[in-house]
Formats: sequence, C-alpha cells, structure tokens
Amino acid sequence: MAKTDGIKSYVTVAGFNLANRVNASYNGFFFVMLKPWNERSSKTLDVKSIITQINRKLASDVPEARAFAMSPPAIPGLGTSGGFQFWLQDRSGGSIEFLDENVKKFIAACKKRPELAGVNSLFSATVPQIYADVNRDKVLKQGVAIGDVYQTLQTYLGGLYVNQFNRFGRQWKVFLEAEGEDRMNPDSIKQFYVRNNNQEMVPLSALVTTKKVFGVEYTNRFNLYRAAYITGAAAPGYSSGQALTALEEVAKETLPITMGYDYSDLSFQEKTVAGTSGPIFALSIIVVFLILAALYESWSLPFSVLLSVPIAVCGAFAGLFIRHFDLNIYSQIGLIMLIGLSAKNAILIVEFAKVEQEKGRDLIDAALAGAKLRLRPIIMTSFAFILGCLPLWFATGSGSVARQVLGTVVISGMLAATLIAIFIIPALFVIVEQIAKKKTPQGGK
Repeated sequence: MAKTDGIKSYVTVAGFNLANRVNASYNGFFFVMLKPWNERSSKTLDVKSIITQINRKLASDVPEARAFAMSPPAIPGLGTSGGFQFWLQDRSGGSIEFLDENVKKFIAACKKRPELAGVNSLFSATVPQIYADVNRDKVLKQGVAIGDVYQTLQTYLGGLYVNQFNRFGRQWKVFLEAEGEDRMNPDSIKQFYVRNNNQEMVPLSALVTTKKVFGVEYTNRFNLYRAAYITGAAAPGYSSGQALTALEEVAKETLPITMGYDYSDLSFQEKTVAGTSGPIFALSIIVVFLILAALYESWSLPFSVLLSVPIAVCGAFAGLFIRHFDLNIYSQIGLIMLIGLSAKNAILIVEFAKVEQEKGRDLIDAALAGAKLRLRPIIMTSFAFILGCLPLWFATGSGSVARQVLGTVVISGMLAATLIAIFIIPALFVIVEQIAKKKTPQGGK
C-alpha cells in the first residue's frame, strides 16, 4: 500500500471487495486508520487530501491494477462508500462484452467532466483465468464417471463441504481442500487422481487440459438487470446534485438506448428527495405567518416580521461565501432555523410598536418607541446566542466540517439580523401598516 502521511495503520482483507460485497481471487480491501487529530493539524492531512494523495500514488506506482481509495459513507449502514453510488444496467440482455464496452466508454466520458472526480468501476471482463477443459471421450474410455472428474477438481482446487460435528460446545464445519502450495499453478493437476470403474486411480492430467483465458469472474444484477457498479464523488467546488446531473448527462450522450442507469444507497435517497428543499422553506414561512396572524389577529403585521428574514438569509450566504462552504444539507437546516431566529427579533419590536399604537401614539412614533425599548433585549439575546454557537464555528475533529457549516450559517445570519435588520424592521412596520390602512375600507378592522 502507498505510504502517506496521516495514516496510522491499516488492515488487509484479501479476496473480498467491500464495495459490492463480492469474493474474488483478484480482489483486496484495506481498512485504513488515520492518526489522531492532534497529529494531523496540517490542512493537507484531512481525509480528502489523504485520499487524493493515495489515489495519485496508486495511479503512478500500481498502473497494472485498478486501485483507488474512497471514504466511508456519510451515514453508516446506508451504503459502503462515500460519494455517489451509480449502476449502469444492460437492459437488452446482451453479452458481457457489450456491457464492458459501454462501461469503458461511460467512464472515459465521465473523466472529462469537471463536476466528477475519482470515477471508477469494479466491473472487469478481462480477468486472467485458467480454463479446465475436460475431454469427455477420454473420460469414457478410462471408465471414469464425468461427475467424479468435476467433483475431484472442485474438491482439491475449490473446496468441498463434507459435514459438521460438535466439539468443545461448538459446531464445526468440515471442508476438504488441497494445501495452498499444491494448487498454486495449473501443473498441480498432475498430483490429483480420480478412481475409475475398475477401482484404479487415473491422473486428472490425462483427462483435463488447461489454458489461460480472460473473462469475467462474476457479474452483478441490479433490479434484475446485469449491471456494473460505478463509484466516484463530486469534484471540489461542485455539489453532489451537480455530480449526479453530470452522470445522467454523460449517460444520455454516450450510452445506447438499450443501456440504462439507476442509483442505490445515499444517491438513491438524494434523488428521491431532490427538489423538496424549496417546498420546505415555503412551508416554514407559511407556518410562521399563520402563527403570527393568529397571535396578532391581523394579516398585515406578520409581513412586518417576515420581511426581515431575507436580510438574515443574505447574511448566511455571505458567511458561506467568505468561508468557501457549499450550500449543503447542514446549511439548509441552518437557514430553516434562521427563519425563526430572525423573526424573533422582529416580533419583539413589532409587538411593542403595536401596543404603543393601540395606546393612541402616531404610527412612526410607535415604531420608534418599540425599537428603542427592545433594542437592549434584542442585542443581549442575539449575542448570547451567537457566542453560544462559536464552538460550531471553530469546530475541529471528526465531523467538524458539518458543524462549521451549520455554525457559519447561524452566526452570520444572526449577525446580519441583529446589526442590520433591527434598524429596518421599524421602517417595514410603518410601510406595511400604511399600506394595510389604505386597503382597509372605512370602519373595517
């Protein structure tokens, strides 16, 4: 394995592929443990940088193998790798060669797209193999049962389950197999014999010939179609949604009509809920509006409160831009929080302005009185909240980026709502109330 700073140790699992959970002789998997955070203080030793370094070294030092590093899934148990999980499907029922040709064409096109990084496939139709050709004529002439020939080959070279027994309070399974050094090359068949009808031992080498071939060792099926598993991730500066869109565009451009695609694991969940963030934001604002309308028994006052929300949202986007963060699920959660947090400041001012107006004061004087009276409580509560969120802003360790994104959205949004919006809320209150009075008929409420 390539040596890279930041790696503490690793465990090797030979003959197994965790990504598609397939056992194959040419597969291998490494579970890599990184050094503690206090030993990886440099920005070049975070997970993404280490994966990039490993992939670069594997590409240059191990060109004869298809080797790459990938991160674990964001949600443990939902998938086996980070990034996207994409399946190319042969929906025509064609040959292995047809699927292999289109997989290579698809991956080559994906590597040209700037939105995608580390696109690879675990599917291979050119695996070196040993083909054992059983000469049936010789088998019959030697008086050997054809089934005995195949069973002998399986027993010595592949392993055969015999039975099981109980011992030491446990149940043990018995498998019969030749020693490892006796099945390392095709010439090992010369050591194995099979019994004929005359109870004589016939060497397998007299009945079986071997030759080297290339082919597929296994195939996967996804939704009943023969499919190839594609892994990769979004390139730096691009979202996962843009990466999935790029995959679909490449598929439409390069694949024939008989080929299809589908998603699994986290990518499937992402595609299922795609486009729901907008309705969620709209629903949040509607719920807040209805609650305020019921609280004030007015349809106009909630507008004075909610019109201050865009200022906080702009502040949140400014914070994300300054710290070079993406608009991901964590920032969207923070934006939903800001709807209530920024509305809280406006409620404090509008509520007292409404009380002063009901006492008979002029509209503008009532707005100014409410702003002056509630300025100190707003600043105290807002900055207490902002200071309480500072640990999210400066978070370190595992999962720190998620906490930093959430802290950036909430803190920058609340700063904008506190330093800018509180001076605009009184003006919004006056404007909205003046418009409402003009539209309300004389004698109406």
